[in-house]
Amino acid sequence: MAMDDSIARSVTRHAMSAEMLDAETELALARAWRDDGCERSLHRLVNAYMRLAVSMASKYRRYGASMPDLIQEAGVGLMKAAEKFDPERGVRFSTYAVWWIKASIQDYVMRNWSMVRTGSTSSQKALFFNLRRVKAKLEREGQGLDPVSGQQMREMIAIEVGVPLRDVEMMEARLSGSDFSLNAQQAGDEGREWVEALEDDGPRAEETVSADVDLIRVRGWIADAMDALTTRERMIVIERKMRDDPRTLESLGNELGLSKERIRQLEAQALKKLRKRLEANNGASVEMLALA
Repeated sequence: MAMDDSIARSVTRHAMSAEMLDAETELALARAWRDDGCERSLHRLVNAYMRLAVSMASKYRRYGASMPDLIQEAGVGLMKAAEKFDPERGVRFSTYAVWWIKASIQDYVMRNWSMVRTGSTSSQKALFFNLRRVKAKLEREGQGLDPVSGQQMREMIAIEVGVPLRDVEMMEARLSGSDFSLNAQQAGDEGREWVEALEDDGPRAEETVSADVDLIRVRGWIADAMDALTTRERMIVIERKMRDDPRTLESLGNELGLSKERIRQLEAQALKKLRKRLEANNGASVEMLALA
């Protein structure tokens, strides 16, 4: 559940007034959480660096996400950092946490940028957050020189960011477009919405009729094959293979006064009979009928 603006403001005020930890205190808190699972130490460590999370979240407001949501995602990244932090590596927690906070925020921004997945690889992330900046930088550097074509610019961006050219082309196309409502009316076709032009992905009438006929035929095969089983074998097959919630070997054994191993043997014996009867009469197997 996303936090609202008032809660976000409260979180921000609390973060900005939190204590500043020195290296020794930070190390002691991290060790207490790692070694003893001390939640008080964890909360103190996280609260002390929530200001860092809020500060980083504010840098991504230009991507259209609300500040409350960004703060929430930054907090998630901060908690992940605290969970995975190793105090013996000689690195300050703030330095370690930056990566996790940034990753959490960027993943959220990219997930919510468009209904179409924008990308998740490292090169796609680098392009998503840097393409416009790098393009503007290259254009500034090229002022006064011969103009370059769009393809040349994409090649220069690929070199600058260190990603394949095809990734630049794909990301540029995605960022240049936007999502449109399927309920928008088509141009030149008054009253007709785009959603009406979509093909129905449900089963077609002929497919439904064919499936119903096949189901009736299969049920007839099964009923005929079940006649070859004893009453006890029929019960075991029904309870083990034909129920939405199959019974266990143990429960059937308790009811019939038999061991789990004996029930398993009777089940295997019954399925063998079914398979033989089905293949002999119809050329179908138990596997085809999803009975084994």
